Amino acid sequence: MEQQSTKMSPCFRMNVTTVAHGVASTLAELVGLENPVRMDKTGSGIMDEDLGVSPVTLSPAWSRVARLLLLASLAVGGSVGNVFMISAIVVEEQLKKRGNAFLVNVALADLLVTGFVLPASVIVILAGHEESLTICRVEMTAQSICFLVTVLTLTTIAAENYARLCLPERYNILTTSRVTGTLIGIWVIAVIAVSLQSYIEDGPDFCLRKFGGITMKQVIGVTILIGLPAVTTIFLYAILILCVRRTTRGSYKPHITYSWDYELTKANIYSCLMFIIFWLPFGTAVCMNSFRPMSAHVLYGLAWLAFSKPCFNNLLYCVANRHFRSAYVKLFHYCCCKTTVNFSRRTRAETGRNPSDVRLRVHIIHSYASPASCRPTVNRPNGREVYEL
Repeated sequence: MEQQSTKMSPCFRMNVTTVAHGVASTLAELVGLENPVRMDKTGSGIMDEDLGVSPVTLSPAWSRVARLLLLASLAVGGSVGNVFMISAIVVEEQLKKRGNAFLVNVALADLLVTGFVLPASVIVILAGHEESLTICRVEMTAQSICFLVTVLTLTTIAAENYARLCLPERYNILTTSRVTGTLIGIWVIAVIAVSLQSYIEDGPDFCLRKFGGITMKQVIGVTILIGLPAVTTIFLYAILILCVRRTTRGSYKPHITYSWDYELTKANIYSCLMFIIFWLPFGTAVCMNSFRPMSAHVLYGLAWLAFSKPCFNNLLYCVANRHFRSAYVKLFHYCCCKTTVNFSRRTRAETGRNPSDVRLRVHIIHSYASPASCRPTVNRPNGREVYEL
């Protein structure tokens, strides 16, 4: 009898160990001690060991320093560039127009990404924590709102450019109050749409690794909020280009202001193309994944490519438009030389000069002056050094 109980004891101990391990694992999951289970593309809860790219902290295959430097550089460079873009519209004389408030709105949406979403990921990497579902939800909500705001604002910019160049007699109906109401309405629509998507919790989920199962409600929402504005933007710019070519045909020479407005319109068109280039691959991959599962590395890689678009949009305006470029140079001198900048109109004595030649006068106190080699002296009225950049 003792021999039989001795022979059964190893099996008994194995069963007890298995049960104890299961109870301990269950308790650990309940109190949150275990790492969250990574969902596969079907959302079934299966561990996906090959899933490397994170929606919060990029791929763990990269070194921590490399990820930190990349995201920090994008956050700092993008934030400074978007602040420069907003400041340029505020201070540059040729950009102070009601319609350019929509460009400020795009820059604000980009600034929310570069100043909030990317720094949140940097903090997670610095802290050394695993990605959190809460942080991912907050980041993706902010990113989705900024995406919808940008899409709707780009359509509004196209309509404003068309009215400015092709319908100048009706452009006066674009009052300050209507511009403000339009901007507020765009943000309200974006917030409501993203809130409804989060409340329904149906269809693809970026944070839970659920990329398939697009529902009919989401198809209708995407068609109305993204597809229709995109088609409208393309149509407006197409007829705008035809209108400008018809106006400038022959020996007719348009006014200089008309040429400047058209140059800014071309910069806006380039901005739309950049937006499409950054976001279309990810949108196409998500749609294709509903029919044929794709690698999570590809999906998350394309998503991070789209998320980096706000860091480069401000640079495009610097390259494509002379007035933005001039304002950027003046702001750069102001920030680097620690001086006081005065963006002002020309005086009556300067009426013979080019109207776009707005002088930047910098007044420097001696005790705070930077090295004089980078600022040539012009004159010294009232005992103060005055420099022209």
